Amino acid sequence: MKIKHLPLDQNINGWAALRGNTPRHPALRGAVTADWLVIGAGFAGLAFARRIAELRPHEHVVVLEALDVADNASARNSGFVIDLPHTVGSTSAELEHANAYRRLLQYGLHHLKETVDKHDIACDWLNSGKYHCAVSEQFDGEIAHYQQELTMLGESFELLDRAALRQRLGTDFYRSAVYTPNCILVNPAALISGLVATLPPNVTVYANSPALQIDTQGSIRAETPHGEVRAGKLMLAINGAARGLPLFKGNVFAMSTFATLTEPLTAEQRARIGDIAPWGSTPVNALAGATLRYTADHRFLIREHVNFTPGLVTSAVETGRHARRHQELFARIYPQLQDVNMAYTWSGLISITRNGAPVWGNIGPNVYSSAGCNGSGSSKQSAFGRLLAEHALGEDNSLLADMQGIGRASYLPPRPFLDVGVKGFMARERWRSRSEM
Repeated sequence: MKIKHLPLDQNINGWAALRGNTPRHPALRGAVTADWLVIGAGFAGLAFARRIAELRPHEHVVVLEALDVADNASARNSGFVIDLPHTVGSTSAELEHANAYRRLLQYGLHHLKETVDKHDIACDWLNSGKYHCAVSEQFDGEIAHYQQELTMLGESFELLDRAALRQRLGTDFYRSAVYTPNCILVNPAALISGLVATLPPNVTVYANSPALQIDTQGSIRAETPHGEVRAGKLMLAINGAARGLPLFKGNVFAMSTFATLTEPLTAEQRARIGDIAPWGSTPVNALAGATLRYTADHRFLIREHVNFTPGLVTSAVETGRHARRHQELFARIYPQLQDVNMAYTWSGLISITRNGAPVWGNIGPNVYSSAGCNGSGSSKQSAFGRLLAEHALGEDNSLLADMQGIGRASYLPPRPFLDVGVKGFMARERWRSRSEM
């Protein structure tokens, strides 16, 4: 199998830039052998590699990452470690499906926290909760429905009006929000770097080593620009790049998201919004609204807009356009902070499936995959990767039944029909949610 596309973002990941100069992992040079080969050092790949190494301490695991470990897609997300599914539904079957997802998300969050605490990973881990926000009365029904779903799940929450949100978020922009208390906020580049640095000694990570050719007939063999890996078994954690590979049968595609970090607010600027604690918010429509964060070092993050990106490439010109959009949006949300400068704007890839289910499990002899994050990747893919390792080794875990129960990614049409469908759907969602911007 030839890899047709590799991710390319012509911009600087703000989360990684905040960390300054950090140790670099070497690229692969020459030929190496391993018991397991993992392609992709994101949340799924690292969770899989860690669990295999824990359960088989005498087996060698090699991880190939196409980019620097602090600059891959997982390191470019907005830093939400989500504990709850976004939607539940109204039938008993939908409720059980949501409960399964909740168990998986909380399993992934638990093991991330366990690793962060055990190794003292400095990633700004903060239990701040999450605000699910609506701007206009058009979405009062969705806010009410979300409350009903949380009640069905037995989860605690608060309903907040504009006045309460002004006190907590420092803005009059939002009409209402549902606050849930157990979402975690992090610097994702620092978290990914810490997860790599604390892998067991029988795991070797090679950065800046994209797999260009993968052979799965007989033994596993992967070529990189300057080396190759031969292994007994393969795990593919390449998400958006997976669509071009025959093993994935075209059931996943890539979208790019865009985010901006501001410069830290000065003491005088902070006085204009009040003494607010760090927080994170998500919109009622993730495809058309804006995700925001206020960080512990007094920066704002604005994530807004999603693009269909079949070629996995985001140009500097496109990033620049979104930087302007984010600045204009920030001015509408915080008109009292017109003098706050933007520091970094960047993009990142997420992988999408038609029905929201992952590409998970065996996809060929001695070949495994966890792809199709559909958002919420930090906790979700950490759970999926860890459970996939236990599945591959024949270990017993009750959550494996939940993994089987959430289903498999459904069929997607070939291009250009896929392009027309995705772009049409995105246009409808943006029009439907235009009042939220």
